[in-house]
Parts: sequence; C-alpha cells; structure tokens
Amino acid sequence: MQSYKYICVNAEGKKVSGKIEATSETQAINLLRESKKFPVSISEASEGSIFNEITFFAKVDTKDLAIFARQFYTMLNAGISIIEAFQVLGEQTENILLKKAIRDLSEDIQRGNTLTDSMKNNTDVFPGFFINMIEAGEISGNLEVILERVADHYEKEKKLKNKIKASMTYPIILSVIAILIVAFLLAFVVPIFVEMFEKAGAELPALTRGIVLVSGSIVNYWYVYIGGLFLAYMAKSLFFKSDFGRLAIDKAKLTIPIVKGTTRKIITARFTRTLAVLLSSGIPLLNALDSAAKVADNKVVENGMKQVLSRITKGEALAPTIVEMGVFPPMVISMIRVGEESGALDNVLLKTADFYDDEVETEIQRMMTLIEPIMIVIMAVVVGIIVLAIVLPMFDMFSVIR
Repeated sequence: MQSYKYICVNAEGKKVSGKIEATSETQAINLLRESKKFPVSISEASEGSIFNEITFFAKVDTKDLAIFARQFYTMLNAGISIIEAFQVLGEQTENILLKKAIRDLSEDIQRGNTLTDSMKNNTDVFPGFFINMIEAGEISGNLEVILERVADHYEKEKKLKNKIKASMTYPIILSVIAILIVAFLLAFVVPIFVEMFEKAGAELPALTRGIVLVSGSIVNYWYVYIGGLFLAYMAKSLFFKSDFGRLAIDKAKLTIPIVKGTTRKIITARFTRTLAVLLSSGIPLLNALDSAAKVADNKVVENGMKQVLSRITKGEALAPTIVEMGVFPPMVISMIRVGEESGALDNVLLKTADFYDDEVETEIQRMMTLIEPIMIVIMAVVVGIIVLAIVLPMFDMFSVIR
C-alpha cells in the first residue's frame, strides 16, 4: 500500500485535502470518486522517518480511546462524514498504533465494510466494549449518541486509573528511596567502618559479620545483583502475562487485608458502569455481561462470569447467580435484584456505579493511611539493623579502651 496526498472538490463544491492509502494512483482516484470527491491533484506522500512506523512498543491506553471517541463524536455531531472525520483524526492523532488503526478503518469503510467489521480487524487497538457499542450504534442508527456514551465511559475510566496511579506514587517513591539508602550504606559506609574495626583489632559480632558479607558481595558482585534484578523483572512479566499468574495475583488482591476492600470497590465501579452503558445502548444482556467482566480487569471475575452466563442461558436471574462469585458487595446484589424486578437495570446500575466511584476515592485514601506508616516502619527497621551492626563493635572497642 502507498500513501497518496490529494486535493479534491467534495459534493458541496468545497476544496478538501488529505491522505489516502491505495495500491496505485488509479485506485486512489477511484476510491476518492466513490466517496463523492473529485480529484484536483494527487501525488505520493513522503514516507517520513522510519521511527514514525514503529509500533512495536506503542500501545493504545484508556486516555487515547477517550480522546478518539470524544473527537469522533464531536465531528459526526457537526455533520462531518465518517471518512472525512477519519482523515482529520488520522492527521492529529499522536499515538502511532491508533493512527495506523484509523488509517485501516478509513480504507475498509471506503471498500464498503461497516465500521464494526473494520474495528473487529483491529482488536489489538479497540477492545470488545468499544466494538460492541459501535455495533449497537450502527444497528440502531444512533452512532453519535453511542460515541458520546463511549467517550464518557472512557473518561471516567481514565479518572479512576489516575486515582489509582496517584495513590501508588508515594509508596513507590518511598520504596525506591529506601533501596537507594540501604545500597549506599552497604556499598560505601559499612566498608569504611569495617576497615576501621579491623585495624583496631575489634571482634565483630554476628550481626555485623552478616552485614559485612552482604556489603562485600554488593561491592564485588554488583553485576550479579543487577542481572538478578533483570531476570526477576522478566520472570515477573512472564508470570503476570500467563493465565495462572494473572489468576494468582487477582486472587491475592481480593484476599490481602490492606488492598482487598479497595480492589473490590474498583472492580464493582468498573463492572456496574460498563454494564449500565452497554444495556442502555441496546446490547443484549449476555454480551454486555461478557464485556463488563473483561473491563473489570480481574481474572477471578472473568472466570466467575463464565458460570454466570451459563446459568443465565438456562433461565436463571442475574442477582442469585452473580452472588455466588463472592466478589461484589451485598449492596450491588440487592441493586441488581431491584433493577431486574423493576425493568430498569441500566439506570439502577448507573446509580450504583456513581456511588462506588466516590467510595473508591475514600477507600484509596484509607489504604494510603495504612500503607504509608507500614513503609516507613519497614524502612526504619532495615536502616536500624545496618546502624546497629555498625554501632555494636564500637561498644566493644570502648569497653576494651576502658
């Protein structure tokens, strides 16, 4: 495929410009004419830097999807066609992977494919939730309304993720500082005192000898520690990517006392908000539940939802089946039951999601009040042990002097 720059006159007689992908200049002209654009000039676009096409390290996150959905909605609502909207979005989108996906969508639609089918060819960029919503919008003819809901959803999801990241910033910084302090003491401070003690002929206590061994190994075999840290990081990445590892970590998040309350409320907020948006957009319950479970981003919920879906297909209600997952608070189960009985499940879930969004912020603050003193105590204990290992031989030297 080659990229071509063009200047055309549209059906309204206005000049428009942009880029289009085609195998030849003739095909590019035909594609433009099919979209009711009459070429004035067309030429090959320069390839640009090779780094502009590298997508190996690129990824599309919640922020990118939120901006894309909001801008797409705004342009469609202003009366701009999908093809023209994609041309503008493709030029101004900074994410390389999303830019390439938009270009692919534009090509597929110009060939006559639906937007849903085109997105299904880019599942590495557009998640199932996004695709299901677009499909509902195309079937109902309310694509603009659906895009606005998608944008609202991802903007709220982005805010939630930002709260989680902000809550973890302080503990991470404190951990890094603690590690650097300990490494500095072991690599530079301890050897100075050890040399002094050896010259004085002082007998080193067991604790000091242990610290000396650790200090010596860090000074002499630092490359082994760096290699070990790198291997540990790679092993952690592989473990987290495996189904077994994800399940083990997600189970731990739901059982560790300090984080289990926050984790449950985050899952509840994501699940109820996603399910509410999907149901209000006309997505069938089974498809909505499957997508909502994936958005919850917890393997325990995903596995439990498979059992829920199986029982719902047999005619059982949602509330009694979902309670057996043991993840969602009793209030959520009660709200789902009320929603099913009243026939307003989407509205009830939306109110529940709003409530738990506020609860998540409160729970994060509570978790931080517990984590901060724990981190400080751990740091104080480690540094205290090193200081004690240095001080103990000094007491022996003072006693010998006396």
